[in-house]
Amino acid sequence: MAKEVGVQQLLQQVFALTPHLLKFSAARFWVDYDKEADVLYVSFKRPQKATNSKMQENGMLLRYRGKEIVGITVLDASKRRGRPQHVRRLKKVKTAA
Repeated sequence: MAKEVGVQQLLQQVFALTPHLLKFSAARFWVDYDKEADVLYVSFKRPQKATNSKMQENGMLLRYRGKEIVGITVLDASKRRGRPQHVRRLKKVKTAA
């Protein structure tokens, strides 16, 4: 019974995320979460092979290969809770396809 409840909860979470995931401009991406460090990694290329990184004021690290964003690192991820004030306007940048 506990396993079935866990599966149902997982499915509900995936269904809730689906509309947000479909808004990504990248067709493929990978998400990893380090619970101990509370860091969320979003990669648009595997491997990223970033050549440059830029720390944003909001605790997000943008990872670039040339002018293309290949990943985003979110520090203190569990404290974010999707609040839009954590994202400031950035100029348009190309994301990995």
